[in-house]
Amino acid sequence: MTIFLKKFGTTLSGRQFGRESFAAFKPSLRNVKNKDKVVVDFEGVVTFTPSWGDEFLGSLLDKFGKRLILKNTDNLSVQATLKILEKVRKINFSRNGRNEVIYVYSKKI
Repeated sequence: MTIFLKKFGTTLSGRQFGRESFAAFKPSLRNVKNKDKVVVDFEGVVTFTPSWGDEFLGSLLDKFGKRLILKNTDNLSVQATLKILEKVRKINFSRNGRNEVIYVYSKKI
């Protein structure tokens, strides 16, 4: 399954908006099988704040863990927020070896 974040707008800001966005999208996640990857595509996102990211992306991390892949994360706002989420949630996002900018979730020990 691919989640295109630009469906929620180009400015993803605010804890309440992040919570509401995830609540609206959550029913779509019922179709994800146990081994399916969930791809979050940041293409078209201009602003991505830590509060929105913690609510939406954090909920996805809790539910899918290592099955979550983030792509098109080259926007500086997205990169900065991902770094903050790594510190706050005590996780690591590591790039894979492809030409795309993709992060793969892994828990810090």
